[in-house]
Amino acid sequence: MKYIGIGLIFAIMILTSGCSTKEKGAIYNKPAIFWYQGIMKKIRDDDLEKADDFYTSLSSEHVESPLLKTSMLILAQAHSNNEEYLLANFYYDEYIKRYGDNDNISYIKFLKIKTNFDAFAYPKRDQMLLNNTIKDASKYIENYPNSRYTPLVQTMLTKLSLAQKSMDIGIISLYKRMDKPKAAKIYEIKLKNSWYKNIPYIKPDTAWYREIFE
Repeated sequence: MKYIGIGLIFAIMILTSGCSTKEKGAIYNKPAIFWYQGIMKKIRDDDLEKADDFYTSLSSEHVESPLLKTSMLILAQAHSNNEEYLLANFYYDEYIKRYGDNDNISYIKFLKIKTNFDAFAYPKRDQMLLNNTIKDASKYIENYPNSRYTPLVQTMLTKLSLAQKSMDIGIISLYKRMDKPKAAKIYEIKLKNSWYKNIPYIKPDTAWYREIFE
């Protein structure tokens, strides 16, 4: 029992020492410019995970810092360029919640729609994202008819709608092959009532090794 007790105490001392060392090595209570420069450096190093950590420190230690606004937009763009669209949208949503106003809201919402538009690397995937982005683009055009970005959103909406048409045709074909005529009929009616039903389009190419999974 004596040896067990000594061993237990020794183990606790090691753990306590390790935690103490880790705590001493932690970085905190730094000026806002320190965290901002760290974010920029980590983005240049292509270490977005660490850049996000620096942003977390900036936002928690300097809630009112004007550097937060710039950091959000830069991180959103960095994640978008890295095809991490959910993280990009997180920063856009945070920006809208904290700093959205009449002067910038149409621009930020345009960037968010563009991010989701860029997310469609594969034409036959993520039906929910496609539907939501079409809704967001339609709402944008309705709410900001005079925005300088509205023509770009209209172009994206047209392309997204044609992607929707392609997806609907594919779903109809799939249900027919599965001998589910009622399900196929639902999408046939949807396609028939759509504004883009008569617009010609080029069927998106899919590599043969992905075709069987699409």
